[in-house]
Amino acid sequence: MSKILVVDDEIKACELLKRFLEMKGYDVITANSGEDAIEKTKSEKPDAMLLDIRMPGMEGTEVLKRIREFDKDVGIIMVTAVKEEQVGKEALKAGADEYITKPIDFNYLETTLLVDLVMRKK
Repeated sequence: MSKILVVDDEIKACELLKRFLEMKGYDVITANSGEDAIEKTKSEKPDAMLLDIRMPGMEGTEVLKRIREFDKDVGIIMVTAVKEEQVGKEALKAGADEYITKPIDFNYLETTLLVDLVMRKK
């Protein structure tokens, strides 16, 4: 079973994603801040993560950069409410594998996660 870390400062968003992913058979852990995401990445070793870009304190792009310093293998899909192509491109340059926009299309999310996890196992 693949372990997914969901990172979002909006607790209800984390809960919704957690329920959806658990129904799909994933083991899901959550974090509500950048600092917590970094610590859980170190301790829980997730296979993939959904990382919100816009968070108070440490933004998702900074979290991404810090995680990539010690973990190049975890799949990172950035999530943003900002529908600007440039934000997604910047996240990809910083080491993200993909980005999706809110509101989340759950079918697209599931496909993106599956592709990311399969590609990482090769």
